[in-house]
Amino acid sequence: MARNEQLIRQHKLLQLLEMSRFGKTLDELRDDLVSDLGLTTLHERTVRRDVEALQAAGFDIQSDTLERGKVFKLGRNNKGVHEIGISATELIALSIGRELLYPLLGTQYWRGIETFWNKVREVIPDGVFEHYDRYRKTLYVFGSPNKTYEQHEGMLKTINRAILEHRVVEIQYASVGKPVSTRRIEPYGLAVYQSSIYVIATAPEVKEPSQRLRNWKLDRFRHAVALDEYFKPDPSIELADRLGRGIGIFSGESPTIVHIRLGERAAAWVSEDPWHPEQRMELQDDGTSILTVPAAHPREVLPKVLSLGVDAEVLEPKEFRDAVAEAVQGMAAKY
Repeated sequence: MARNEQLIRQHKLLQLLEMSRFGKTLDELRDDLVSDLGLTTLHERTVRRDVEALQAAGFDIQSDTLERGKVFKLGRNNKGVHEIGISATELIALSIGRELLYPLLGTQYWRGIETFWNKVREVIPDGVFEHYDRYRKTLYVFGSPNKTYEQHEGMLKTINRAILEHRVVEIQYASVGKPVSTRRIEPYGLAVYQSSIYVIATAPEVKEPSQRLRNWKLDRFRHAVALDEYFKPDPSIELADRLGRGIGIFSGESPTIVHIRLGERAAAWVSEDPWHPEQRMELQDDGTSILTVPAAHPREVLPKVLSLGVDAEVLEPKEFRDAVAEAVQGMAAKY
């Protein structure tokens, strides 16, 4: 059997042992492997050799004789192997998550990630880590923007402290296409969206309560100072409730429901890569589909609709349709 097939089978074997509270016999493990991996046949001797190979690599696979026969189970107190109690699946998930968080490189968050990863690496025997390393080579993570927040580390520390202490922060902010301006913000939290960090904060000078909470992109911060001035947090602001209501980073209490007509290809693409957990797709008699999706601002919808070209048409509300029409007209004038 090819090496990769053996590696995948052994990893699945570890998953089965992790999920089994009372252990499994070789026959049970063989049947589960055949079912989960879609194999046509698998001999019990192969399963036994896989178990022995994992034990030799350092995994604490124990055996016990019960009424139903000899069972194998993964040790729960792996002092010699996994001193922090991490499982095979958890280590692989951690390594994937670490790669997804590369934009945090240089921040205090990344140091925490690296410190924990190094602790894991130090307590796991070479044989065990090599198993993870080989399996990880079957899965690649890419596509994240090549950016980090190393130059913003000091500002992040300042903002974190201000969030905890409810202090007003004076910032120098460079909005796209505008000169740098000095602003005061009342920070409530941080959010990571599409590899960018946003500071969720109110703008004290805005009088309309529904418009005060805004998302400030950390990339545009030029300077940040926590003032000796404190604010009283608004008890009605729950970031968990406001963030994620639309299809982008814009927050709001009441997102707008947008209706978009999609062609057959566009509908297939949006079904494969949904814009929002609460989106709905309704097939029409003419073969098109109507996508219903919540959005907090036209700028959330604009790039997604434009990426679909003529296969997408915003139907309503008028504000969102007009935003797309204006962009299309401007592009047509250039081309």
